[in-house]
Amino acid sequence: MRKGPSAPVPPARLDPQDPDPAHPGDDDAAEAPTFSRSSERARRASTGSNPSAGDQQRPGRSPKARALAYLSRREYSRSELSRKLMPFVDDVGELDALLASLEREGWLSDSRFAESLVHRRASRLGAGRIVGELKRHAVGDTLIEQVSAQLRETELARAQSVWRRKYGQLPETPAERARQARFLVARGFSHATIAKILKGIEDDWPEA
Repeated sequence: MRKGPSAPVPPARLDPQDPDPAHPGDDDAAEAPTFSRSSERARRASTGSNPSAGDQQRPGRSPKARALAYLSRREYSRSELSRKLMPFVDDVGELDALLASLEREGWLSDSRFAESLVHRRASRLGAGRIVGELKRHAVGDTLIEQVSAQLRETELARAQSVWRRKYGQLPETPAERARQARFLVARGFSHATIAKILKGIEDDWPEA
């Protein structure tokens, strides 16, 4: 039997897979949260509005933008920054030109990197470890010599501070002496400095 124009039309049942549903009726209120999530996922899949897909479609940052982002967080050596940027440039010449530009503009400095490294490491490590790290970062020999001389001036005092925090008491047996010596060697302090500490010598004698 055909309904007249004024006859009420019952609300349509919602299809949970419909990517663009009508507003749900009262009977479907309990299911609305589940329907909303599934339909939103379907809509994004059909329209390509998935956030991860959008990230993939956006063009990547330029090598200079990446470099400035790194340098805004901490100091880098030229060698270290070069390694981080290498996957994002087309050729070595382009990368060298970018690094030279960053140095001219004052963004990149091996000297500042070395100063920052000493500031972060000197209270815990000896000259041997710090100089070794500078060599791995390929800073210049002249800069390494300057840092090494600076560290040698405070080497005994810094080693004593590290030793006191860890032990604070002279070894009483050969085994204990060897254990304390290994600890200080691992921290990068010289054998001459370690010998002075473990003999209880407080004077800051020049090392050979």
